[in-house]
Amino acid sequence: MKLSKDNLKRCLGLFLVFFKIGAFTFGGGVAMIPFMEREVVEKKKWIDKDVLLDIVVVSESTPGPIAINAATFIGYKTAGFFGSMFATLGVVLPSFIIILGLSFCLEYVWTVPVVQFALRGIRAGVLALVVKALWSLFKKTPKNTFAYIMIILSFLAVVIFDIKVLIIIISGALLGLAVFFITKKAGEKK
Repeated sequence: MKLSKDNLKRCLGLFLVFFKIGAFTFGGGVAMIPFMEREVVEKKKWIDKDVLLDIVVVSESTPGPIAINAATFIGYKTAGFFGSMFATLGVVLPSFIIILGLSFCLEYVWTVPVVQFALRGIRAGVLALVVKALWSLFKKTPKNTFAYIMIILSFLAVVIFDIKVLIIIISGALLGLAVFFITKKAGEKK
């Protein structure tokens, strides 16, 4: 594998974009989705919204943090193996640097009232980002009876019955396949 000059430029662009996303997004991977959409889809036009939605779904379904998985997939889609490496490093490095710095002074800073109020404000902002990501995903989800039933059942399974997310994802995939094959079979009979 050789890294051409053009591909190196694209890889550095991926690193910088994901470094910025990693540095300025609080609240984890789901909160990063709107930033990824703005940077990767709208500004850079490396992928389109449908591809990003697919990447988010796969990233959520695979082991590991969604932000790292999504960065890896987007990097690979944009610039191959080296793109995935640079994008992943870019999204991880800010957190590593921040946590390393905080680890030296955490016990002294944690009890400072200004820090506690700042963290409360960050939580509120993160909630808004998560709701925006949820709304964006909802708009892209097919609007049919099956989709609405799955949304309601998944919500109830998580909130009321405390069923593990992995079980819900696998169940959703299996039910989706079952509906696909049933409708395909019904279409063949007509």
